[in-house]
Amino acid sequence: MEKKTLEGLTEEQVSFQLILHSGNARSKLLQSLKRYREYAEEEAFELMKEAEEDLRNAHDIHFQMVQKEASGEVANFSLLLMHAEDHLMSTITIKELVGELLPLFQSLKQ
Repeated sequence: MEKKTLEGLTEEQVSFQLILHSGNARSKLLQSLKRYREYAEEEAFELMKEAEEDLRNAHDIHFQMVQKEASGEVANFSLLLMHAEDHLMSTITIKELVGELLPLFQSLKQ
């Protein structure tokens, strides 16, 4: 997988990239729970893996932003950036919860 880069993107585009990747991950995570509930276990766990890839893309972007700021290039604060960060953090929380729930459901089923 090719690492996402911020090179040449505006601050708005960077925010939208964060929203895009974390939003894709969130959708896959929630779909994973639904598919598990519909007895499609294998597909549920595959969706979890796909969500992790989307989150990895978002995390790469986020990490580059932190690195830029640490090197002295301060990002402009905006409502859009705040929304993107909120989106990312809530998706990470959902991932952790779904990651705990699916194995729990699996063990209860046995």
